Amino acid sequence: MIISRTPLRISFAGGGTDLPAFYEHHGGGAVLSAAIDYYVYVLVNRKFDRDIRLSYSHMAEYVTHVDQVRHPMAREAMKATGVTEAVEIVTVSDIPAEGTGLGSSSAFAVGVLNALHAYRGQLLSPMELAEQACHIEREVLKEPGGKQDEYAAAFGGLRHYEFHPEGRVSVQPLPLSRSEMQDFADHFSLFYSGLTRSGSRILSDQQNRTAENLTALKRMREMAFETRDALLRRDFLTVGRLLDEGWQLKRQLAEGVSNAAIDSMHEKAMAAGALGAKVTGAGGGGFFLAAHPPDRAAAIETALQGFRRLPWGPAASGSQIIFVER
Repeated sequence: MIISRTPLRISFAGGGTDLPAFYEHHGGGAVLSAAIDYYVYVLVNRKFDRDIRLSYSHMAEYVTHVDQVRHPMAREAMKATGVTEAVEIVTVSDIPAEGTGLGSSSAFAVGVLNALHAYRGQLLSPMELAEQACHIEREVLKEPGGKQDEYAAAFGGLRHYEFHPEGRVSVQPLPLSRSEMQDFADHFSLFYSGLTRSGSRILSDQQNRTAENLTALKRMREMAFETRDALLRRDFLTVGRLLDEGWQLKRQLAEGVSNAAIDSMHEKAMAAGALGAKVTGAGGGGFFLAAHPPDRAAAIETALQGFRRLPWGPAASGSQIIFVER
């Protein structure tokens, strides 16, 4: 039995510039994100018979051949690792499995690959895990989206990612101490909006509108570097202001990124003293992030009464194997 644990993430700047329609043709992209202490767990166990059992979200599958597996990522991960029979795979998540904007689908992709490779007696580097997850999601399954989520899940920590036109990814950790990282986290409050959405639809629309969004996307790329530099100065208030500028640009990128409910949450948070606020991920729902001086946290929570606040902290490590029993 093998169990992997893979963190979710919050993207603070540059989201959208990691889509190939932009970074391949316009000088690359850049994203700054942090892995957080909410996780996706994947358990892989040897099954007594030769069949396959999968359990995830609200569904269980019992099949006799890998090609019958309906979960696309699980099926292709099994094929890629050669674990195609006599196995059961169970996944558990700390937060709702879909539509949250915290990169849960890519965390599953990285986590299931990590667990299946470990089941075969192999340990991949974070770079290898991220690249294989990206290959399956983007090239094999043709799912729309960028690369940031897979890299954040594989590497963990607070990092600056650069996506080069030829496909190479540079990963730069930011040297904040544990206490500084907690201070950083204290400047941001995370709320569950209760809204779900199709991230794939929004991302497809965004990719199709890359040409008309070039000015905004180039500014968002610049802001990833500015956010990195502000973090290196420990200037967390500037990070919050940049986050709001990025949200105002992101709202223009595709239909459905924002809506009346999200706009209302943003307005209430800002009136209560937030420096900036945004929906995490592609937009349209999921989790809502407010940036603020620490002494405004209570007022913002009161203003957003009715929305569940989730205390969060940084996750220093990316996907890990946390249990092995032969």
